[in-house]
Amino acid sequence: MPERRGTALPSYAVFAATLSAAGLPIYIHAPKFYVDSYGVSLSALGGVLFALRLIDVVQDPALGWVASRTRAIRGLTVAVGAALLGLSMLALFALPPVGPPLLWFALCLTGLFSAFSFLTICFYAQGVQTADRLPGKGHLRLASWRETGALLGVCAAAAAPTLLTGTAAPFALFAAGFAGLCVVAVLAMRREWDASAPETPDGAGLGLVLRDAVARRLLLIALVNAAPVAVSSTLFLFFVESRLGAPGWEGPLLLLFFLAAAASASGWGWVAGRIGAKRTLLLAMVLAILSFGYAAMLGTGDILPFALICLASGAAVGADLTLLPALFARRMAVISPDAAQGFGLWSFASKFALAFAAVTLLPLLEASGFAAGPDNSEGALRALSLLYALVPCALKLVAIALLAATPLPERT
Repeated sequence: MPERRGTALPSYAVFAATLSAAGLPIYIHAPKFYVDSYGVSLSALGGVLFALRLIDVVQDPALGWVASRTRAIRGLTVAVGAALLGLSMLALFALPPVGPPLLWFALCLTGLFSAFSFLTICFYAQGVQTADRLPGKGHLRLASWRETGALLGVCAAAAAPTLLTGTAAPFALFAAGFAGLCVVAVLAMRREWDASAPETPDGAGLGLVLRDAVARRLLLIALVNAAPVAVSSTLFLFFVESRLGAPGWEGPLLLLFFLAAAASASGWGWVAGRIGAKRTLLLAMVLAILSFGYAAMLGTGDILPFALICLASGAAVGADLTLLPALFARRMAVISPDAAQGFGLWSFASKFALAFAAVTLLPLLEASGFAAGPDNSEGALRALSLLYALVPCALKLVAIALLAATPLPERT
């Protein structure tokens, strides 16, 4: 790649910030918003989220195929996708439901997640082409910019509704701000979409990825490793409000978690450049287990210890979100001339973990007698602690075993 491309790396951070604001924060805020505002049950919301992810089994690989075949007009298709993303967010949070709230929730999320998937696939596929032309460890350089931007976007989106609580309609303002950010992101990346990647033969895209043992293992690691974050994200607001007895602290603690992740991203990239991405990821996973395990021992009023946990677990997530996509992108550059279809599978793996957490954890929590708010039995609070803290530890152990057994090239 010509060196001038290096000056375009900030545009990847801006676009990543926009995408990330429509990902994980939606799983944090949307269920609680619809419970508090419209009285929808936790089990019903979990079922909808899981059903939407089942659609992704077909949709995300199909969107990867579409992204590959429309590469010549990618700037236009990205603009259309960004418009759908912004409008869906406005419908979800700023407009009253048209019809039953649960159905409206499902329709809005269908549009939002479909646009999110398509844009993510195009964005990460373009990153493979860009990083392969950068001097030095191009994939780590681009990943550091991209994932730092993504984590800052998550910070803003996770904390914004809480910080806007004093306004008349905090979630509506959040949605309007996000729609404006979509416009900024499209303009920032308008010169970056590159249609020059080699054509992938018909029918070869997914086959090339799935036939490769390293790519398959990386996809499995991504799925398992995303699950602990999915669990903690789904239950975070309930844990702070009910287990810690600290309503009003959700926003600051979420911001602390994601700022720790953003601040650590470039540091993990530096460490990986010296001891290797695999060893660095294993260190970060151990840190995550230690922090999640400590959370199981917390009770009412333990805000400061939980803040320390947010710092440690956030830093661990910074490694996950920076290094794993860089490793997968590097592998795509080796085995697949067009990475869009590979990142269709990657997108599915990441989102399926979030949905599986919602469909399993929310009904289990409700079955234990838990209800949103301060009035819960000790048994329900113990169940919340178990699901929030110890389930992620077990999942991280599985991810460690898979990663340790996977041979990975260290050139990134």
